[in-house]
Amino acid sequence: MKNPDPGAIPDYDKWQLSEKEWRERLSQEAFAVLRKESTERRRASPLNEEKGVGVYACAGCGFDIFSSEKKYESGTGWPSFSDVLPNAIATKTDRILFTPRTEYHCARCGGHQGHVFEDGPAPTGLRYCNNGVALVFKPA
Repeated sequence: MKNPDPGAIPDYDKWQLSEKEWRERLSQEAFAVLRKESTERRRASPLNEEKGVGVYACAGCGFDIFSSEKKYESGTGWPSFSDVLPNAIATKTDRILFTPRTEYHCARCGGHQGHVFEDGPAPTGLRYCNNGVALVFKPA
C-alpha cells in the first residue's frame, strides 16, 4: 500500500494538534483509539448497524475515509470496509502482536483507525477493520 502525498490532503497542517488539544477535542475513548492506537471493544459501535448511504469520516478531523458502498458485514464486531477513498489513509506495520499487521491512520490528522487484512470480499480482497469510535457517519 502506498501512503498519500500530504500536499494532496486538504488542511493537512491544520490538524497537527498538541496532545492537550486532542484531549480537549475528543472523548476519552476516542482519544485512546485515535491518538494512542487503542482498540475499542468488539460490537461496541452503533456504526456496526448503520446501513445508510453516505460517507464515513475520521472522528478526529472529519476527513472522508470510506464510502458506504464499500461497507459490509464481516462478522468481526467492528465496522468493516472493502476499500478506502483515494488519499484517505496512511499505513504502517504494527508489531504489537506476534504476527505483523498493517495499521492504517487518517491521512489528514494521523488518527488511528484500525487494521487492514487480506480476507475481504472481491474485488479488493481486503478488509479494513475500523474502530467505530474513530469514525462518524455523514449521510448523503
